[in-house]
Amino acid sequence: MSATKFFELSNEELNNKLDELKAELFNLRFKHAIKQLSNPMVLVTCKRDIARVKTIIRQRQLGISEQVVKSTARKKAAK
Repeated sequence: MSATKFFELSNEELNNKLDELKAELFNLRFKHAIKQLSNPMVLVTCKRDIARVKTIIRQRQLGISEQVVKSTARKKAAK
């Protein structure tokens, strides 16, 4: 999932998504340990999604995510 889609989610939805991603990462690690994971790059993308969600949550706590959303909206409007 791209970062812009995460910005569109509310705080509660982000927390729920974080819980889902952590559960998914646990399952992926388990499958990897028992050699049933066909594509190990899925682990990397899941970790990156978790990092994106945590970053957005922290930005909102600090009050700086609104600036990021506005700047991305301007970039989209310019295209």
